[in-house]
Amino acid sequence: MQAYTRKLMNRPQWLLREGMLASASRYPDKIALVIEGQPYRYGELQDAAMRLAGRLREEGVRPGDRVAIYMDNTWPCIVSIYAVLLAGGVFFVVNPQTKMEKLRYVLEDSGARALLTDWHLAGNFIPAVEGLDALRFLVVSGEPRESVETGNRLVLAFATVLAESDPLSEPVNVVPTDLAALIYTSGSTGDPKGVMQTHQSMVFAAWSLIEYLRLSASDRILLVLPLAFDYGLYQLLMAMKLGATLIVERSFTFPARIYERMRQEEVTVFPAVPTIFSMLVSGHRKQALTFPSVRRVTNTAAALPEALLADLKEIFPNALIYKMYGLTECKRVSYLEPELIDEKPDSVGKAIPGTEVFLLKENGELAGPGEEGILHVRGPHVMLGYWRKPELSEKMLKPGRLPGERVLCTHDLFRMDEEGFLYFVSRTDDIIKTRGEKVSPVEVENTIMQMEAVKEVAVIGVADETLGSALHAFVVPESETGSLDKRVRKHCAERLENFMVPQKVHVVTQLPRSANGKIDKKRIIEEEWWHDEI
Repeated sequence: MQAYTRKLMNRPQWLLREGMLASASRYPDKIALVIEGQPYRYGELQDAAMRLAGRLREEGVRPGDRVAIYMDNTWPCIVSIYAVLLAGGVFFVVNPQTKMEKLRYVLEDSGARALLTDWHLAGNFIPAVEGLDALRFLVVSGEPRESVETGNRLVLAFATVLAESDPLSEPVNVVPTDLAALIYTSGSTGDPKGVMQTHQSMVFAAWSLIEYLRLSASDRILLVLPLAFDYGLYQLLMAMKLGATLIVERSFTFPARIYERMRQEEVTVFPAVPTIFSMLVSGHRKQALTFPSVRRVTNTAAALPEALLADLKEIFPNALIYKMYGLTECKRVSYLEPELIDEKPDSVGKAIPGTEVFLLKENGELAGPGEEGILHVRGPHVMLGYWRKPELSEKMLKPGRLPGERVLCTHDLFRMDEEGFLYFVSRTDDIIKTRGEKVSPVEVENTIMQMEAVKEVAVIGVADETLGSALHAFVVPESETGSLDKRVRKHCAERLENFMVPQKVHVVTQLPRSANGKIDKKRIIEEEWWHDEI
């Protein structure tokens, strides 16, 4: 292993796991992670990941095998990510809010060989794995609350594996163009899509972000976003590549505790989404908050309302504030230099380092300054495609201007000014961005239609300063309507992640239709159909 890590000191990082290994070699006693107040050193992380990787190999994980990680933001989750990479596998993190039906779908779709999870999620993962022949074993952290039955599959205790397994002698050989991760994201068809990212694409993206965010090994980065969200995942990847320290919390559910941790740990980088910033500003307006240690504030997933900027500058008096735009299919597209945030408040900036963007009009011609066009992206960070979905991949990946290249068509409408700064106009697909997450309205509609009391349903996004878009469901009942709105929300909460539960359910007598008889969502939005509730 020492010979392997010595090589990393003398060449660029090629593989996603090499950032953590290089930092562990340079700074074995440095604190890599502070997880809910508990510190872990780089040397500890490498040792734990190598031991779990050794057991994964022993149980049959081979290069290219997919391994699901269904966990909270915890020590076992982070160890698992690097263990899968060290074993040569392909990891994907599933949001712990995910309910049984969707968990089963992604396990089956991916052909996952193993599931690494937490006992407190047993109510979802035990029925989800039933009948999945490709899934051979589970590694579970925490203490089982009761006796469980998972068929004939081997179930390993995470703590026992770390205590008793022999570490790998060295990482399993893979090459930079091999898959490193699947990142599942909502699709317009209702089924999640697995974005295929290689080691090469993720290493490039991480270093590009590090460059424009001006990060260093001295940074202390806060993580309150789920590791299943690529924005959260890359906070980990960047910290480990730099040899920085990541301050990990499960969520932003209890802001007061987060604020205390930020002060204790002297956080220097604060990544968040507009919903978190709105909560922060709301608290600040009641009782002044200030975090002078923070040097970088980053926002993506939805536009940062200009009304929040003045408060954020008070809360983070020494911070550069970054506005950014991206999508899972290439991680990040653009960023606005923080020095320009007042000069160009409506812009999401220019392409990230090492990449290029351009706008195409409907006729395929380049859009000129001020003209609207569909945003296209060139660069090493562009995905390989969607896992097992070639037709959808072709819709997103188009032939480029150079022989043999493919560029990412975002299907989002933008304008570009004479200086090359981008301005978001609108989405051209049905995906709704809410709370910083992508939601397929079809998935929510399909869930609601499982109810016998519902005859028809349409789900739309309504502009909301805090959420970006608020989910509104318009429901036509079969007959009686008593408390149907509450029953719909309860039904969704039992089956969907929290951010996919409609903020408002409108019970109506009918839904508007287009000339071809389809539900006309555009009319619902433009005519404020919810005024006709029953």
